[in-house]
Amino acid sequence: MIVGSFVHSLDPKKRLTIPSVWRSQIGKPQSVYVMPDLHKPCLNLYPSSEMIRKLETLRQYAMGDEAAREAFREMGEFSEVATWDSQGRIRVSDRLLEFAGLDDRVVLVGALDRIELWSLENRPQKKGVDQDALRRSWDQVKM
Repeated sequence: MIVGSFVHSLDPKKRLTIPSVWRSQIGKPQSVYVMPDLHKPCLNLYPSSEMIRKLETLRQYAMGDEAAREAFREMGEFSEVATWDSQGRIRVSDRLLEFAGLDDRVVLVGALDRIELWSLENRPQKKGVDQDALRRSWDQVKM
């Protein structure tokens, strides 16, 4: 589970450091799938193990469904794989950085199965734990 949050800056080459605690949780391969979020102006970083699990589920629906196949094509076209270097830095393409409004400071949020990348301006502001909102969110998931 990927939890917590960090604020990091893009370096002059537009690289972002993935926190070491998260890199150790992700393990091998030392890469993440970078995908634009479907609903918000942020990026999602998925470990390979999570992407394999998601794809196995999605394949059940996509075999004969033209809309699902088109959605896969769109997501594949605008996603990428980023491998971190020896210092834990990844380079996300300019088009994805632009999509999410990432140009200097980046908020990295652990979202259990993924890492979300937000600009300071676009990230929904939280002043603390809102227990009622948290309960409503969990109730909607129907776990």
